[in-house]
Amino acid sequence: MHLNRLSLLNFKNIREAQLDFSPRINCFVGDNGTGKTNLLDAIHYLSMCKSAFGLSDSQCVRHGDEGFVVNGIYSTPTGRNETIVCTYQRSNAKKLSRGGKEYEKLSDHIGLLPIVMIAPSDTALINESGEERRRYLNSLISQLDRDYLSALIRYNHILAERNKLLKNQGTANFNEILEVFDMQLAALGTALHKRRRELIEELAPLAAQAYLKLSEDREQVELTYRSELNETPMDELLRLTRTKDLVNQFTTGGVHRDDIRMSIGGYPLRKYGSQGQQKSFLVALKLAQYDIVAAHCGHRPILLLDDIFDKLDMQRVEQLIGIVSDERFGQIFITDCNKVRLEGILSGNRCDYTLFSVADGTVAAPQPELSSTGQEP
Repeated sequence: MHLNRLSLLNFKNIREAQLDFSPRINCFVGDNGTGKTNLLDAIHYLSMCKSAFGLSDSQCVRHGDEGFVVNGIYSTPTGRNETIVCTYQRSNAKKLSRGGKEYEKLSDHIGLLPIVMIAPSDTALINESGEERRRYLNSLISQLDRDYLSALIRYNHILAERNKLLKNQGTANFNEILEVFDMQLAALGTALHKRRRELIEELAPLAAQAYLKLSEDREQVELTYRSELNETPMDELLRLTRTKDLVNQFTTGGVHRDDIRMSIGGYPLRKYGSQGQQKSFLVALKLAQYDIVAAHCGHRPILLLDDIFDKLDMQRVEQLIGIVSDERFGQIFITDCNKVRLEGILSGNRCDYTLFSVADGTVAAPQPELSSTGQEP
């Protein structure tokens, strides 16, 4: 699966652009703030129906305009073309269409165009609350399992209704309604917990292996799944926490409190990992994610590498480029502010690549670059 053409209209700081891409490595170079990352975010929109950086749709509209259009033409592993169009107007809901047919639910699209992104903002997975790590888990599993996404949406809806009920305990038939919500939450929470546990069991050894290859570090990194359901079934947990829930007026136990523990040498990565170790761990985690998505989807996802020099030192960047230049990886998009540095690493790894220059929201047509054989393409 790869993106052949990307067309943008009024997306962030990009007034208009139409870009044709290589099926392998595509590079966006330019000064900070010129729009390089915005191009990656547009590609992310076409896969996940939203910004990779937690921005609302209205925040992705070019200043002074009323909406945006993101259009992508993809080549599938079977040789077919897929046209995906995402449109948003401030006065209307966001719309997504495939082959000219609009989706009734955006969630039906998730998983069609698998994608993995490595960005400086990934540090939130280590430094922020468990909500960030749950969001990461949910996003990853949703690309692999549409039933999981449906169950997650339903769980969050019922959880919100249960919390609303707990704030209005004088509601008629309160206990009966609460029992119904608990029954539904128990079934959905059990299914979500099972799928998350399976994913972590698959992800953990791959991340540890990728870390060793990337960093040449002797420290052992670990990824473990923390959940109240590891010890107590969801239905029993809701019974045990009911008194507490009534007092606090919200649901205090369940899979919405799950977390991931990241450790190095048996100690919490957040407290004991150096900056280099933390950055290497995050990249290793995403490389492991890539392998899992590729295996489950049956084809290689698109890989987005945003400002990787901000995340890693030169040695680790060279190791990363060496890893992703392997044939097991498909289409890759890279951003960097230093053209000479990026070209040097790509050429050193004998990579074929196409390079676009970005300035003030304008993307220049690529110039012919040296191929891995050192000849003009």
